[in-house]
Amino acid sequence: MVPKDLLPRDHSWHPPALAQGYKSSITRSPSQALLSLPSTQSELTGPAFGHSGIDPMDRDLIRNYAHGGDPIGERIIVHGRVLDENARPVPNTLVEVWQANAGGRYRHKNDTYLAPVDPNFGGCGRTLTDDQGRYSFHTVKPGAYPWPNWEPSWRPAHIHFSVFGTAFAQRLITQMYFEGDPLIALCPIVNTIPDQRAIDQLVARLDQEAAIPLDSLAYKFDIVLRGHQSTHFENRPEGN
Repeated sequence: MVPKDLLPRDHSWHPPALAQGYKSSITRSPSQALLSLPSTQSELTGPAFGHSGIDPMDRDLIRNYAHGGDPIGERIIVHGRVLDENARPVPNTLVEVWQANAGGRYRHKNDTYLAPVDPNFGGCGRTLTDDQGRYSFHTVKPGAYPWPNWEPSWRPAHIHFSVFGTAFAQRLITQMYFEGDPLIALCPIVNTIPDQRAIDQLVARLDQEAAIPLDSLAYKFDIVLRGHQSTHFENRPEGN
């Protein structure tokens, strides 16, 4: 049964699967019409995410991989709420993040960017939202990095977010950018999104009230799970 307050999806809010300015979309976009398949019982049920499986250190990227020292870079707090289409909090939701270090380098064997790997920074974290849908991470601000497109391009500083539902099959993935970054407007990936308001939803705002004095700046990033103006999720362009 479809809830009465379920808002219809606005397809002009999200980017098309095929965007000529974003080179990789040409090989990744479907060449035939999409199919809509009914959900099965295994997709509707699954293991629940509980606090017993999450360590408080998991959301502190400054300390959860440190080997005798702190990672290099600008220390920041990233926080916000996970909300439904009617601005109601979504509690007990598993939120995961991964990111490059302050130099723009991921801790991944396939990342060959010239910036050095930080021995004290793993770049991954996770947490559960509280009863008001709130989450927070302590980390360093990631650096921009170059990538090959039609012409050499630079990715703006960003953090990847993964939000799970009640089962492992219910997973949404997006990226968060930082207010004031001039590379956002130049990024071919960002520019696949046709509505500037949708792009603005992916930009975290500086939040001085949540900053830690003499320690860390803070950025606020709310995630809207569904509805006609939901956050853009890159792994579910057909709907969420």
